[in-house]
Amino acid sequence: MSKRTRREFLENSMWAAAATTTAAATPGMMFADDKQSSSPNEKLGVACVGVKGRGGSHIGAYAGRKDTEILYICDADRDVGNSRADGVAQKQKNRPKFEEDIRKVLEDDSVDIVCIATPNHWHALGAIWAIQAGKDVYVEKPVSHNVTEGRRIVEAARKYGKICQTGTQSRSNPGMREIMQAIHDGKIGDVKVARGLCYKPRGSIGARGEYDVPKSVNYDLWSGPADVMPLTRRSLHYDWHWQWPYGNGDLGNQGIHQMDLARWGLNVNELSRGVISYGGRFGYEDAGDTANTQVVVHDYGDSSLVFEVRGLKTDDYRGSRIGVIFEGSEGYAVIPSYSGGTLFDKDGKQIASFNKGSDSYHFQNFLDAVRSRKHEDLNADIEDGHLSSALCHLGNISYRLGDMLNANQCLERMESVMTAEDVSATMKRFLSHLKDNNVQIEGDVVQTGNFLKFNPKTETFVSNEKADAMLTREYRAPFVVPEKV
Repeated sequence: MSKRTRREFLENSMWAAAATTTAAATPGMMFADDKQSSSPNEKLGVACVGVKGRGGSHIGAYAGRKDTEILYICDADRDVGNSRADGVAQKQKNRPKFEEDIRKVLEDDSVDIVCIATPNHWHALGAIWAIQAGKDVYVEKPVSHNVTEGRRIVEAARKYGKICQTGTQSRSNPGMREIMQAIHDGKIGDVKVARGLCYKPRGSIGARGEYDVPKSVNYDLWSGPADVMPLTRRSLHYDWHWQWPYGNGDLGNQGIHQMDLARWGLNVNELSRGVISYGGRFGYEDAGDTANTQVVVHDYGDSSLVFEVRGLKTDDYRGSRIGVIFEGSEGYAVIPSYSGGTLFDKDGKQIASFNKGSDSYHFQNFLDAVRSRKHEDLNADIEDGHLSSALCHLGNISYRLGDMLNANQCLERMESVMTAEDVSATMKRFLSHLKDNNVQIEGDVVQTGNFLKFNPKTETFVSNEKADAMLTREYRAPFVVPEKV
C-alpha cells in the first residue's frame, strides 16, 4: 500500500466521527502488506507518545540502543516534547521529530513501535489507532480509562496481528516470576485471599477553581476523547489522576500494579463475578474527585481479591505499603516491591525469598516479542493488562454508584454480601487509619457501593443498566474509541 493510500485510510477511517464503524466496513484496507518489525536485523523505529512522566522511562529504554531509534517525540505540550527531543539527541545520532498530534506520527511508515504514556483517557484510543496503522504498541497502565476500552485494544491487537505489551513491568522481573510460580505450586497452600495495598500518602492538589491552561499545551489534543472543559486544578500535568474525566484515582494509578499482582497470584484469568467498594476523599477538600481512601472487594467464588487504597499517612501492613499479601492455608506471602517478596509458614517463619529485576527486563521482553511476532512471548500481553485494569474500573463503578452511609451501616452492608473475607477486620483498620489522621467519621461520611453482580464471560453487569452504562463513556468526535474494531 502506498504512503498516500495509508494517509487516506487514516484520514477517512479513523479520525472521522464515524470511526466506530468504518474500520470494520473496509476489509482489504488494513495494511496487508505491512512489513514492520519483520526482520531480526532491522533497526526498529520508535515513537514515544506522552513524555512528561513515565514516558521518560520509555525514552531511556530505547534511546542509544543499536537496534532501535526514536524517530518521534509526541506530546500535547510542545515545551515538554521539544525538551525531551533535545535530550534524545544527546543519546542517538539523530534528533527525533517533534509532533503534537499522534495522527501525524502514524502516517510515517518508518515507525514500527508506538509507546504510549499519556494520561489514562488517551491510552486506549492511542493504542487502537496505532495498531490499525500497522504499529506494535507498548501502552502504559492502566491500559484503559474504562472497561470496554481494554477489550477493544485486545480485539484490535488480535485482528491485525500486532504485539501489544502492557506497562506492568513486574511481570518480567525474574524475582517476581519465581515467587508467583512458588505460590502457584502450593508452597503456602491454597490461597483464598489476595490483599493488594496502595498505601501512598498524597496531599491536596489545591482548591477547585478555573485556571489557565499553559500556553505551550494544545488543550484540544490533550483533552482528546474527553470534553474540552475548564481546567479546574492548579496543575494540568499529573493531577489529572484525581479527576474522573481523565484518571482513575490511585486505584488505577499506582494500584493497578498491585491489582495485577494480586490477580496473577490468585491465578484467575477473567474478571470477578461481583464487586463492592467503599471509601471517600478524606482529610482535605480540593479539586480532586476520586477516593483517596478506598476498599474494593472482588468475589471470585472460592477466593477473594481485596484492595486497599490509603492516601493519608499510614503504617505498613505486614511489612508492606505498596504490595500484595497472599493468605494461604499453609502460610502467607508478602510482596512489598516490583521485583519479588518472601514466603512464610503459618508461624511466620521465612520459607524463601525472591528479589531480582528492573524495568529493562520488561522493555526487552517487548522487543523480543516484536521480533518473534508471537504475542504469547509477552510477559504482560494486552489481555492481561485489560483484565487487571478492568478490576480497578469495576471497583470504581461500585464506589461511584454508592450511597453516603455511616460506618456501622457500611459494615452491615459489607457483611450482608461478603463471607469469604474478614470484612469486619478490614473495616476496623480502615476506620483506625482515618482516626489516626484526625479525620472525623461521625455521620454519613463513607461512600458505600452496593454489591454489583458481574458476568465475566460477557464482561457486563447482571441486570444493572445503570452500572453497564459506566463500562464506557461518551466520546468527543473525532476522538472516538470504536465499538467494534
